[in-house]
Amino acid sequence: MEPETRLTLRLPSDVHTRLTDKAKTARRSLNAEIVYRLESSLRNEAELPSDPSDRRDSL
Repeated sequence: MEPETRLTLRLPSDVHTRLTDKAKTARRSLNAEIVYRLESSLRNEAELPSDPSDRRDSL
């Protein structure tokens, strides 16, 4: 098991509500939902070209 770091996080109420709803739908805890979404975002970011001029959306 990987080491964990505790973090206090402030979220706007509407973001908290949306994340809680998504977590319930996915049958995950709020913590697991946040970790899932952060990991997904970081994975997607790693797949983007490092040079912004190489990105398809810049056309």
